[in-house]
Amino acid sequence: MLRHTEVAAHWRGRCYGASDAGLSAEGRAAARHLAATLEGTGITRVQASPLRRARFLGGLLARRLGLPLDIVPALAERHFGDWEGQSWDAIYDAHGDAMMGMIEAPDSFRPGGGETTMELAARIEAWFDALPPREGVLAVTHGGPVAALRGRLAGQPVRGWLALVPALGEAVRLPG
Repeated sequence: MLRHTEVAAHWRGRCYGASDAGLSAEGRAAARHLAATLEGTGITRVQASPLRRARFLGGLLARRLGLPLDIVPALAERHFGDWEGQSWDAIYDAHGDAMMGMIEAPDSFRPGGGETTMELAARIEAWFDALPPREGVLAVTHGGPVAALRGRLAGQPVRGWLALVPALGEAVRLPG
């Protein structure tokens, strides 16, 4: 799994989960660099989230490898409901530390009325479970799905998932 690169400056410090945030100039350059340096790694399929910040990198990688790009809705970032587009500071000002509900009540808390933590985890885990064994799939996605899947596969409690979010442009190899 590969996390997209840096988003446009307008989105930094904002909640942009399911919002279709574009990449910054630096993010586009980093994506081009990643695509140019990718060597034969056994990749047989390239899949990407439908959100353009992941789709851009996925498209570059697919072209470099001579593979089609599969757009996979299950790879999208968490939907934060009406929190989408707001600054994290504004969300905190309006709701206090309610966002901790994503960790403390992962089955029921819907940030901004959006997707629960466990709905996100179930969605990404179902995608992973449906992959053919030992197929070289490169999935270009977001921090939330990567962390949720890594946490579920490792049997970690939700509280530990935040530490499993990869850096922008970072790849993580999953078992299987």
